[in-house]
Amino acid sequence: MTRTLLTHARIQTMNPAQPVAQALVIEDARILALGDHPAMAALAGSGAKVIDAQGHLVLPGFQDAHIHLLNGGTDLVETAPLYDCTTTAEISAAMAAHAARHDGPMLWGAGWQCGFFGDENLTHAVLDPVTPDRPCLIYDGNFHNACLNARAIRMIGLTDDTPDPPNGHFVRDAAGRATGMLHEDAIYWALDRLPKTTEATFRAGLRAGQAHANRHGITGVLDPFIQSHHVGIYAHAAATDALTLRVAGAMSVTAADTVDSALSRLTALRDAHRGDGFHLHSAKFFLDGGLENRTAALIDDYADAPGGNAPLMFAPDQIAALFTALDAARFQIHVHCIGDRATRAALDGFAAARAANGPWPALHQIAHCQLVHPDDRPRFAALGVMANLQPLWACHDPVIPDDTMAMIGPARAAWTYPFRSLIDAGAPWCINSDWAVTTLNPFEIIGTAITREPPRHRGRAAPFFPAERITRAEAIQGYTTQAAAACWRSHHTGTLRPGFSADLIVLDRDILTCDPYAIAETQVLLTLFQGRAVHRAAPFT
Repeated sequence: MTRTLLTHARIQTMNPAQPVAQALVIEDARILALGDHPAMAALAGSGAKVIDAQGHLVLPGFQDAHIHLLNGGTDLVETAPLYDCTTTAEISAAMAAHAARHDGPMLWGAGWQCGFFGDENLTHAVLDPVTPDRPCLIYDGNFHNACLNARAIRMIGLTDDTPDPPNGHFVRDAAGRATGMLHEDAIYWALDRLPKTTEATFRAGLRAGQAHANRHGITGVLDPFIQSHHVGIYAHAAATDALTLRVAGAMSVTAADTVDSALSRLTALRDAHRGDGFHLHSAKFFLDGGLENRTAALIDDYADAPGGNAPLMFAPDQIAALFTALDAARFQIHVHCIGDRATRAALDGFAAARAANGPWPALHQIAHCQLVHPDDRPRFAALGVMANLQPLWACHDPVIPDDTMAMIGPARAAWTYPFRSLIDAGAPWCINSDWAVTTLNPFEIIGTAITREPPRHRGRAAPFFPAERITRAEAIQGYTTQAAAACWRSHHTGTLRPGFSADLIVLDRDILTCDPYAIAETQVLLTLFQGRAVHRAAPFT
């Protein structure tokens, strides 16, 4: 038996039965006991490995229950970062530099911001001079829009008369020619016809993504959009003991699915992947898109001058049928909802499933909750639906222009990211990032959740509906106990208690008491996953 003593710590266990401790003992990847230093030192014995926490705060390892880990990690390996570009010239320069460094058959970029770029100014003409010889695709920061170069347009056979795919749109100019801009599922239509990322690159991407997550204290994730290539890469990593965090997955269901096709595919995948390291347990639905490209589904029309609205991506009777069948088969259901109509439709689907099947502790989830009608907030608690929240978006960005509040309009403005209201109405909740849409740094996200202001390095801005702030304790619960529940692993993770996995983090400051604006600057000194160090900063080398 190998034992490790972590001592001289201020341990917040998240276990109400034993909320604090000075030391703990780890034995073979699990916590053996917690208590004061003398008792734990005696239990560990003279041959134990010792980690001196030097008085620092220790918390359970954080879990991100909505993060595109493999995609984000692969972006670190093969994709040009465009997040800081503010002009088309800067995009061109970034892609030119990337093309000079990367010699693969396909060029990728990601991160351009809809506040600066859109259908009116981002076309293949921005990319063609710097990517003439290879196909190129660049995603926006939300990954709901993308732009192709002319080489890619020709390669995929996008012509003047190519019809829009379901739930997707090819943007065209006044003459009817494709500009290269793609909305929503038009992206996947294009991806099916473009060169594919290699398995070796995906494996390198997973290593990079895990290291990035571990460096920020993350020891468990839920990847909310599992496709075939994700399954192979995650499964291989689990089989070869290459995972440095736990991965749960939500498998994609599309509007083309029937009840039979969805059940058969998802059941086979779930049966094949039930391990502790990698398990598939939920079904992912997109009920709408985003406000930025006017594909969010609202109860009332958009409030800005163009007006209009967007349809749901699934018909209501299809939502009810699929939700009811998947709920009966004991899948968790994970739903992307931006507009209040999409959220209401999801809740209606969950109500139909509960009426047919009865309640069970699924913790079905609505992700994003950008616009939630006040009448629908109590329904989360009544139906046992978890609000899966990304608080970094709940602030005024001092850098990126934002037209979405004009689309929402003043009458609905205060319904935007109503986190306090949802929690007060009894909704279960978890906190996460949606990386690579935003940073995965949980401390920047916690800081914004409790201030409704951007991290200081972004600049200052007035609080964004400050009545919707949540507390530090709620934010930490959202990354620990509540996130573990969201991932269906709260029976052995999310708290520090005997018998639970030794997943923990040591921080450079006490985020429970420090200046709230300093939380975003927190550094993780040590991350343990199953008792082994997967990240160490200099003080713990």
